[in-house]
Amino acid sequence: MSRSAPAGPRRTDPDVPGVVGTALGAMPGTDVVESITLLRGELGAPHISFLPVLPARGAAADPVARTAAVLEELYADQQPHGLRVSGAPGKDSRSARALLAGDVNVLADVIGAESGPDDAPVKTQLIGPLSLAARLHLHAGERALKDHGARRDIADSLAAGVVEHVRAVRAAAPGRDVLVQLDEPELARVLAGELPTMSGYRTLRAVPLAEARRSLAAVVDACRGAGAAGVALRLPPEVDPRLAAEAGADAVQVPAPVGPVRDWEPLAALVEDGMQLWLGLVPVPRASAAALAAGVWSAWRDVGLPPAALDQVRITPREELDALGPAELRDVLARVTETASTLARTAADA
Repeated sequence: MSRSAPAGPRRTDPDVPGVVGTALGAMPGTDVVESITLLRGELGAPHISFLPVLPARGAAADPVARTAAVLEELYADQQPHGLRVSGAPGKDSRSARALLAGDVNVLADVIGAESGPDDAPVKTQLIGPLSLAARLHLHAGERALKDHGARRDIADSLAAGVVEHVRAVRAAAPGRDVLVQLDEPELARVLAGELPTMSGYRTLRAVPLAEARRSLAAVVDACRGAGAAGVALRLPPEVDPRLAAEAGADAVQVPAPVGPVRDWEPLAALVEDGMQLWLGLVPVPRASAAALAAGVWSAWRDVGLPPAALDQVRITPREELDALGPAELRDVLARVTETASTLARTAADA
């Protein structure tokens, strides 16, 4: 499946690879204006700011409820066993949709009030179709993942609904590329048949890889058809990263390998094929940007990748940031951008 050319950072020096930074999506606090304003400052051009997820605002801001708010003709409302999907809206689904629409409007207001040029991409994050089906429930309380028809309906609804969401974010960020990050935190357990049933005594049958690939590809294609400049698939480390390429994504987001250099080889092969590599590299505990950049550069050389290919690298934290205090948050974001620039300069000076 062909991929569009990934969106790249604004280049100021053609001899320095364009390594940039971003974060994964979840942020602390409840003030979306404050959060977007902070991100636009800490991850200003050429880095990638984003429409944040603020789980501390309550159930309507949960990543699953937020993604369900994008669905077309399906809705998710809270029940004792979790979010139940149905064809009729309730109070919870209406709240989640209103919250998401309001956040997009805030993004438009913050960007509109800025002065000076900033043409860096803007990102939005959603749960992917397989993990969404794993975390939504049917009428009787079982995971929607159990039912083939429910899985298909959720994937189709997400593919249809993401079109309007991408268009809304594009309208809020005129003149900027919009990127979509699809998170699949449950995918390893979905493919391995390790998710428990409602009773907890059994596990759900594994979803065939071919079906997962088709569902992901449908959502990726819908994002691109709506005008997204790139789609990044965020995968757990247990899942073969080649699935991102097979689903047609432009980028794969994975934790940076910490083992032997052979662990980098599958990622190197994807980079050689033109995919972007979003590396979960920067830990929340303080770590030297120089040391982090040196580790990536050493592995990069050992697997035979050229310095110029670092144009395809995006640096992210290793984990979500919603549990951090203000000082820790700014520190991590600063180390993300410092690591990106240090890695670029290390390669340029080699």
